[in-house]
Amino acid sequence: MASATIKLFLVHGDPKRLRTAELSNWNGKAIAGPRSEFDSLLARDESERSGVYFLTGVDPESGRGAVYVGEAESIRDRIKSHLAKDFWNHVVFVVGNENLTKAHVRYLEGRLIEQAKAVGRADMKNAQGSGSRLPESDREDMEIFLEKIHQLLPVLGVEVFVPVATVMMATDDVGILTCEIKGLKATGRLTPNGMVVMAGSEAVLTVRPSTQKYPWSLEMRQRLKADGALVDAGDHLQFARDIEFTSPSAAAAVIHGGQANGLTSWKNAKGRTLKDLESAP
Repeated sequence: MASATIKLFLVHGDPKRLRTAELSNWNGKAIAGPRSEFDSLLARDESERSGVYFLTGVDPESGRGAVYVGEAESIRDRIKSHLAKDFWNHVVFVVGNENLTKAHVRYLEGRLIEQAKAVGRADMKNAQGSGSRLPESDREDMEIFLEKIHQLLPVLGVEVFVPVATVMMATDDVGILTCEIKGLKATGRLTPNGMVVMAGSEAVLTVRPSTQKYPWSLEMRQRLKADGALVDAGDHLQFARDIEFTSPSAAAAVIHGGQANGLTSWKNAKGRTLKDLESAP
């Protein structure tokens, strides 16, 4: 992805409230804000234009992040129909100039839903996009538009389209780390958001008594099992795919089956702990 300059405008001076984002040399614009400022978002002139929108929050049943991806010729008119949905607490919409047609935004919606499903960071609240066939030149223009959307969304707090592999490549100073316990081995890498445990990594089968006092790791293991990310492999558990955690300690706790210090549990190929690596000059 090419380097870019992003212009952020905090309408009320608060980074959590209404804000706009633009990229240099691009005719698109993103508007973001919490559900509590829904009326203010739709009062903006940009909401009358064609574009795509993202409703993000947490699924009340699974506890996982959730996202609804939609398109509209008029964002303002379409997005009002989603007030009956209670899972979302944040909205972002991206609009272009007057040349962004219904066919264009339908194409964008279809591609975005496809990409979000492939990444698997959040539950999709609409798993099927309308899609649209476009002439080759228009399709290439929309792929460039998609790239710009992907540059803006994480800055606005929407990370459901960021592939785990891409995030892993972003931080390469420490390299591959391992976490071992009872003859089992897990591998991972630091990311800007915490740590990714790689597919094929192993975890203990049973949890420690400490989970009764600190149940977080037990709950996380149960969610990963229910999601098919942590599967039974006989005498241990195994990660079926790359999973990102908020910290090395959170990752180690799931692997160990209870409270663990990630700074000392994770080591590099030379046996140096993450704590030693971070404190090195």
